[in-house]
Amino acid sequence: MEHLNVLALFWNADLVVKCVMLLLLGFSVYCWYIVFQKFSLFRKARQESEEFVATFWECRDLADAHKAAKRTAVCPEAAIFLTGYHELQKLSKSQTASGPETLERRLAGMEPLKRAVHKTEILELSRLGLSLPFLATTGSTAPFIGLFGTVWGIMTSFREIGLRGSASLAVVAPGVSEALIVTAAGLVVAIPAVVFYNYYSNLLTGIESRMHSFSTDFLNLIERDFIARHNS
Repeated sequence: MEHLNVLALFWNADLVVKCVMLLLLGFSVYCWYIVFQKFSLFRKARQESEEFVATFWECRDLADAHKAAKRTAVCPEAAIFLTGYHELQKLSKSQTASGPETLERRLAGMEPLKRAVHKTEILELSRLGLSLPFLATTGSTAPFIGLFGTVWGIMTSFREIGLRGSASLAVVAPGVSEALIVTAAGLVVAIPAVVFYNYYSNLLTGIESRMHSFSTDFLNLIERDFIARHNS
């Protein structure tokens, strides 16, 4: 029997099988785009986070920290700080306009501040995790898409066997090979998608933990500052 390579199997396959192969190719290309894009994004976010958090605790006041935060591009902690800083500015203006400043009024203003910070945590987590569900979807559906192409290809092979009236290996093998290559393609697409989805999901969990830790420390710092100002 004449040797058939993967390209020859593709060109000799049924139209439906070709469409399935092209669909899997599209899934694969986009998955690898997500993989490399997330690698660059998460690496930059980690570097900026380490630098900003270290700088934040070294700053003399929030104004200096604000300048440091403005220099970042993808740091989630910086985004949380900027939200909190702007909320504090609005709180200060509203309380100045409405009368003398008291501890009770200051602490009451912590609630909108906490809500704003929590909302930013969710938005940052969503931004960093964007497109990751596509990897999960590809990992779970690509094998089934490949299996569909295989089943269709085998059905076509059996139909040709019936038309030729022969079931020799020379007649059956090419069609079965064309069909099975689709299942292999589905697995080739799905396995890296699952691996990288799990990898980036774990990284995202770590980022979420660090964001929450920074938010808690930042809000505690603000609350202690309110109390210290009142007592002084």
